[in-house]
Amino acid sequence: MHPLRIPNPMPIRWRDYKVRGLYDELMRGGARPRDAARPLCRYLASLSDEELRARKAAAELAIQVGGITFTVYSEEGGSIDRAWPFDIIPRIIPKDEWDRIDAGLRQRVQALNLFIDDLYHDQRIVKDGVLPVDLLAKSKNFRSECVGVDPPLGVWAHICGSDLVRDKDGTVYVLEDNLRVPSGVSYMLENRQIMKRVFPELFEESAILPVDDYASQLYDCLASLSPRPMERPEVVVLTPGIYNSAYFEHAYLAQQMGAELVEGSDLVVGDDDCVYMRAVEGLTRVDVIYRRIDDLFMDPEAFRPDSMIGVPGLLRAWKAGNVALANAPGAGVADDKVIYSYVPKIIRYYLDQDPIVPNVPTYLCVDRKERDFVLKNLDKLVVKPANESGGYGMLIGPQASRAERARFARRIRKDPRNYIAQPLLTLSTAPTLVDNHAEPRHLDLRPFILSGAEMYVTTGGLTRVALRKGSTVVNSSQGGGSKDTWILDPEGR
Repeated sequence: MHPLRIPNPMPIRWRDYKVRGLYDELMRGGARPRDAARPLCRYLASLSDEELRARKAAAELAIQVGGITFTVYSEEGGSIDRAWPFDIIPRIIPKDEWDRIDAGLRQRVQALNLFIDDLYHDQRIVKDGVLPVDLLAKSKNFRSECVGVDPPLGVWAHICGSDLVRDKDGTVYVLEDNLRVPSGVSYMLENRQIMKRVFPELFEESAILPVDDYASQLYDCLASLSPRPMERPEVVVLTPGIYNSAYFEHAYLAQQMGAELVEGSDLVVGDDDCVYMRAVEGLTRVDVIYRRIDDLFMDPEAFRPDSMIGVPGLLRAWKAGNVALANAPGAGVADDKVIYSYVPKIIRYYLDQDPIVPNVPTYLCVDRKERDFVLKNLDKLVVKPANESGGYGMLIGPQASRAERARFARRIRKDPRNYIAQPLLTLSTAPTLVDNHAEPRHLDLRPFILSGAEMYVTTGGLTRVALRKGSTVVNSSQGGGSKDTWILDPEGR
């Protein structure tokens, strides 16, 4: 990094940044930057108060001009679009550490796709007693309509977002897998573009691995699923519409891929069981649908007849092999926090390998002994429903009132299959700009894994930050924000 004059005063004084009993992504104890973070910390300390405010204002302006928003729903049923909360101090992960995480994510998604395919065919893992049959029988996302279907390339979960967390001892865990309609990748891409505008000099001087190729990788992944051998098959993004909380992402990815953004009313299934898109010039056949609609709403003919956002006959067209759907219907059977607890066994069963990246220790409330332990220790555990997302419906025991814990105990006894419990991890932190100084805030990471003819893992992912002091809830809908994630290659490869 080029030498920089250090003016006075210094708004970010790292000696005042306190890290006690936590793992911080940038700083060691005693206000010492980690090796990969030294140039960044030195540079940030060189910025005057005015310069730092100007960079922060530039990021906020870019978000406003770019219309980068997310939707928050109120208890009254209304919704409001808010500007994307963004922190300009990036998170840094050295490449040698990331290489191991990358390998672990590939291993995990490969095993999960084999698992899903097995469940809809021979169910060997159930017959061999690795997965209890009762868990499958009570799975909310197992779709009997998909039994016997052979999706292109044998892949069911084409786009996966696995949430990673780091505990206070530095261990990285997979917290959960999102295999239905994982969201957030557009914010990862926009975070990088904002940082390039705000700190162009850092990108000139540092070997930061790129994420900009995601849209082209996504298109190649989807195109590889096409039932017709074409150089450029017709790929569309199916959205529920403008009122969906992730609509910004749907439109963004369609635009970046050069694909059409469509709603259910724009598509029709013909008598030949092929899917067509309505256009001014007539009907155009569609080869691949990147759907951002849940299973039960995608086809009123096969699932919920009251769905107004689906396409009648879509499942029929998919089962006939005339259109590819990503992710495939039924992939959500593995997007279940109870199934999550079996992933280490799933990896060993299908790949004969030990997991590279471990699970968080998990207690199954469906097991009587583990349920008794959970009920006796609700004040020490985090309890999660099996099929919720976004941080909803969970109990953070150490922070909950006695009445809230009693209420959850009743829920667990009533429906034990629907709940798991985990110890409350001390999530890692990273410096986050508060006014004109840095304070530690807890965070997680969501990398994205694409599975088609080839597998691709983003270099880094979406880092989500709990902007409220002391909070561990990183979801944007509950007060969280985001950072750019830098995978740094110190050798500059």
